[in-house]
Amino acid sequence: MAIAVDQDQQWLLNCLSATLDPNQEVRCYAEASLNQASLQPGFGSALSKIAANKELVVGLRQISLSELMAPAVLLKQFVKKHWHKGEESFEPPVVSGDEKAVIRRILLLALDDSHKKIRTAISMAVASIAAYDWPEFWPDLLPFLLRLINDQTNLNGVHGAMRCLALLSADLDDKMVQTWIPALFPCLLTIVASPQIYDTYIRTKALSIVYSCISVLGTMSGVYKTETNAVIVPMLKPWMDQFSSILKVPVQSENPDDWSMKMEILKCLNQFIQNFSSLIGNEFEVILGPLWNTFVSSLRVYERSSIEGTEDSYEGSYDSDGAEKSLDSFVIQLFELLLTIVGNARLGKAVVANVKELVYHTISFLQMTEQQVHTWSVDANQFIADEDDTTYSCRTSGVLLLEEVVNSCGGEGVLAIIDAAKQHFIESQSKKEADNTSWWRIREATLFALSSLSEQLFEAEELGSVASSLQNLVGPIFSEDSQIDPCEYPFLYARIFSSVSKFSSVINGGVLEHFLHAAMKAITMDVPPPIKVGACRALSQLLPEANTDIIQPQMLNLFSSITELLNQASDETLHMVLETLQAAIKAGHQLSASVEPIISPVILNVWALHISDPFISIDALEVLEAIKSVPGCIHPLVSRILPYVGPILNKPQEQPDGLVAGSLDLVTMLLKNAPGDVVKAIHDVCFVSITRIVLQSDDHSEIQNSTECLAACISGGREEVLAWGSDSGSTMRSLLDIASRLLDPKLESSGSLFVGSYILQLILHLPSQMAIYIRDLAAALVRRMQSAQIAALRSSLLVVFARLVHMSAPNVGQFIDLLISLPAEGHDNSFAYVMSEWTKQQGEIQGAYQIKVTTSALALLLTSRHEELSKIHVPGHLVKSGGGITTRSKAKSAPDQCVMLPLPTKILALLADALAEIQEQVLDGDDQDSDWEEIKDDIENDKEFLYSASADSSGRPTSEYLEAMAKVFNEDQEDHYEDDLLSVADPLNQINLANFLADFFANFYQSDRQLFDHICQSLTQSQRNAIQMVLQR
Repeated sequence: MAIAVDQDQQWLLNCLSATLDPNQEVRCYAEASLNQASLQPGFGSALSKIAANKELVVGLRQISLSELMAPAVLLKQFVKKHWHKGEESFEPPVVSGDEKAVIRRILLLALDDSHKKIRTAISMAVASIAAYDWPEFWPDLLPFLLRLINDQTNLNGVHGAMRCLALLSADLDDKMVQTWIPALFPCLLTIVASPQIYDTYIRTKALSIVYSCISVLGTMSGVYKTETNAVIVPMLKPWMDQFSSILKVPVQSENPDDWSMKMEILKCLNQFIQNFSSLIGNEFEVILGPLWNTFVSSLRVYERSSIEGTEDSYEGSYDSDGAEKSLDSFVIQLFELLLTIVGNARLGKAVVANVKELVYHTISFLQMTEQQVHTWSVDANQFIADEDDTTYSCRTSGVLLLEEVVNSCGGEGVLAIIDAAKQHFIESQSKKEADNTSWWRIREATLFALSSLSEQLFEAEELGSVASSLQNLVGPIFSEDSQIDPCEYPFLYARIFSSVSKFSSVINGGVLEHFLHAAMKAITMDVPPPIKVGACRALSQLLPEANTDIIQPQMLNLFSSITELLNQASDETLHMVLETLQAAIKAGHQLSASVEPIISPVILNVWALHISDPFISIDALEVLEAIKSVPGCIHPLVSRILPYVGPILNKPQEQPDGLVAGSLDLVTMLLKNAPGDVVKAIHDVCFVSITRIVLQSDDHSEIQNSTECLAACISGGREEVLAWGSDSGSTMRSLLDIASRLLDPKLESSGSLFVGSYILQLILHLPSQMAIYIRDLAAALVRRMQSAQIAALRSSLLVVFARLVHMSAPNVGQFIDLLISLPAEGHDNSFAYVMSEWTKQQGEIQGAYQIKVTTSALALLLTSRHEELSKIHVPGHLVKSGGGITTRSKAKSAPDQCVMLPLPTKILALLADALAEIQEQVLDGDDQDSDWEEIKDDIENDKEFLYSASADSSGRPTSEYLEAMAKVFNEDQEDHYEDDLLSVADPLNQINLANFLADFFANFYQSDRQLFDHICQSLTQSQRNAIQMVLQR
């Protein structure tokens, strides 16, 4: 479409040309002129006319549309800035309606430009305008594009329209897609089914549009099931037939266009199955055969292209639109589709019949590629990074598919994996005997698959037979491969090392001992990097369980070699080496003490050099903690560290970022569980400096870490801390000043995060000194809680209140009176505020110690029968404002509200919830992963079982049952949120919460039956059931 160039357009052309001038001044002047011109009416239409004028030089036309070609005001930017007032990027003036119509018309007519880059740029401009104008103000857009893609005589127009439709389809909403699909999909099907007319690029682009539309329909299907089904059902058979016809053609070698088109089909199928598996029904059978053909033929291509490297795999290749077109990306998409099918309850059954073949071929895909062999041989860091990468690779995707096979097929899937591994082992052995140099690849892939699935294999339902099968499988492999030359097959040997540690429980003791010695030896030898990596990983897992007598003779050499590795390690390998050293120190026992003078300085240096790297510095700290735990090492270690950290803490302002906070962490580690003389030595050097940091620093990390450090110091030194200073009164004032600053509402919540633990140490270990400050402390706690922006901080302060309740027993009423006498902003008094927060936060409190203290404190409060309890009402359960889907506007106009409950009722409900949670943990046992549907089906049986298990012949809960409840509770909580200082120091941690709650409910029931029954009327049925289980039936 030729357009005459008027005077204004010629000026615009000159400016555009000047933006390419090598002279910076000329370029800047041109850009400024264009920016000024963009504010004038007609600029956008002039820019469009230039872009659409086919007689102009391509470079000048393209520069007017492509942001990448010039920093001037371009059409796409022009649309963003001046098209719609509601945009954040809008700048006046807004384009007039007449000019918008001109721009839209010109751009559509230019979509068939003969230059691909121009077509793409115009398509992007059309898409950006359509985001604002279609369909309301641009109703002829879709009809025009459909006419264009149906015109087989104008393939440039088809290209332009398809590019435009692809961009538009990525931003469809639920209303648009229902308009698009009936009109668009028949046209797209014609294109995909006509390879003699349309090239692979256009057919692939058509499939990508199908994928986008099906994805939108999938998101709609949950709410608009009837509407989406009506759209989907008519298209299923024609599209499945077309997919089938394309997939039944074997995957072609060195043909990335073929891979890209088939990959779009796989993506479409994935969406169909994920969202419409109930509709796909019989049509799915049409796909199975061609899909399996694609899977098998792609393996042959993958073996030649990627594994053997004899053909081009186009790794890292992208098409002109930026989409990846490598063989790897195609295989990953294939795995993703197969994973979806296997995991689908309706369609997965079709795979189960061929699960052995599926697993066998999948393991073949896991072989190392020639590129990986080359890269990993020269770069150990990349080897470690790729081994740890669980995101995007053929090996990772293949393992995920195998995991889904185990999860979905159960024992049959496990046996399929074991059978496939055996078959691969036999075939690799035959290749080895035939002097095939690549025999090791499938052996390594088999071990990689088995070790990646080790947890699932051991957890399989038929554990006895599976364990036996595993032993029969891995035993011969390890025995056979123990004889190979590590340097000749470094990757296989490295995989053996890491696999041995995963299957140590089913490996013959002699074989295990052989590889343990081999790993310890490999660390000391000049062997390829992958072997040392594998040896480190094996030692990290095997040393903790190793026989001391066997490993002791080699430990000194091992320590020496690991220390040398530390000096050579890069940032990527340090984590692994430190982990190995930590395992060696723990396994070395007394021998570790003899090498402390050598190892400690090296680790301290690593820690100091990487203080800004939280992962490495924590690893180094854990190694030092392991050294500290070795008998006889803590004193020399402390004497080595204190001269270093003392000056750092004394002059914190002069230190590099992170060093002060890291040093405080180091000191805290030394203080925990340290003998009294060590605590005093650290106190003498660091106490004054640490208190100064808490009181003066503005760095939240420093404040947090110094708070933890002081808490550890008080925990270790107890009342003696006051005597260690020159003036006990001065020390106590410092401790109180610290509490005052940490509880100051003006301090940001992050800085106060660990104040709860600190105050608990004060009241636990300095009770007589703190007693006179309880009123002031309670008032400060309330102020800090009311200003806290972090829920974890509020929870920690509630634990302090709970501990104060315990300390006030048996006179809990006096503590309630104290809180009543304290004001609280927005509430009648502090007791009303604290209980409002406490009842709201109780369910969010984490950690066995914290839950024990707060739960039992609530029981004490209720037991006090204080008259104030019944006067306070707190939020109970939510009441929905209405039925149906809750939209944003609906939520604003009619927000959900809570039922207000009397405080005694809420407390009893929380105690019942705590009891129910423990009972549920006992019931769940090993069935934590069972589906909710199964739980619903069996819930009544479970209740009867629990009743029978929890009661003796008199109907009372048995001691065995309550102990089981306590055990499950502790195990469930002990791995998270635990404060070891408190759990060790506070006798309340010895509470058996199950026993405590059972006794509480029994006593309450017996002492005040009327009140008990009255409160229970307001509880839910599940809460009443929980209580009934521990009462006489």
